Amino acid sequence: MNWDDVRIFLAVARAGQILGAARRLDLNHATVSRRVAALEESLRAKLFRRLTTGSELTPAGERFLAVAERMETEMLVARSEISGEGEDVSGTVRIGAPDGFGVAFLAPRLGGLTAQHPELKIQLVPVPRSFSLSRREADIAITTERPSEGRLVAVKLVDYTLGLFASKAYAEVHGLPETQAGVTAHRLVGYVPDLVINPTLDYAAEFSPDWSAGFMISSALGQAEAVRSGAGIGILHTFVARAMPELVAVASIPPIRRAYWLVYHESVRPLRRIQAVAGFITKAVEREKTLFV
Repeated sequence: MNWDDVRIFLAVARAGQILGAARRLDLNHATVSRRVAALEESLRAKLFRRLTTGSELTPAGERFLAVAERMETEMLVARSEISGEGEDVSGTVRIGAPDGFGVAFLAPRLGGLTAQHPELKIQLVPVPRSFSLSRREADIAITTERPSEGRLVAVKLVDYTLGLFASKAYAEVHGLPETQAGVTAHRLVGYVPDLVINPTLDYAAEFSPDWSAGFMISSALGQAEAVRSGAGIGILHTFVARAMPELVAVASIPPIRRAYWLVYHESVRPLRRIQAVAGFITKAVEREKTLFV
């Protein structure tokens, strides 16, 4: 069995289409299609169903995917040992994270990691979206819930809280609500409901069952900036709001609790660079745990 064919199979499985895999691999569409056909012939099995929307794994393809990922793990380990990664932490690690945690917490601290390991390159992607680790959209993901499916390693980092905040200027003019019922009498800043990446982040009803924001922003940091400007009352990460002295908490409404998890695919567990980055993030959070609650 040709490893290059297996590598191309993995790219198609993760992209969900031959064209997307070809772009990722920097190959032409015909080459990718031909190599997948050669692999299917060698295995005497159909691995993909060709659809108008892309390529879907067959049951045989699903079974072979697990085998291919184990092969990939062995190749990654072999390459890291042969290239000398056993002595030095090197290579590129992409971290996908929610923008609040990614920008407000990770971005100011990851420079310390690259200073320790000059051959290590960090790509931080702090955007409000989910990342597929099986499709290699990121090497490490910070999530707000523990994944329940897939060959993933998940470590709980920390609990964090979210609460209602307003700018001091807004509070002086409009006051602050004293009950949940009083929240809707104020101008509200919130998230865009249909862009919420998972149900745990659709928390507005926990602060007011009739929550209706007039100003909605898909970025957690964008919401914080809007609240700081005096646009209204918003639900903010406590660790973000504490860094903004212009803000005041709505003390009558208790905060809610969520958690951050550090997650990576099992296939990259042996890589020294993954363990270095995961360890650095875990220790950084542990040292500053009081920021989050």
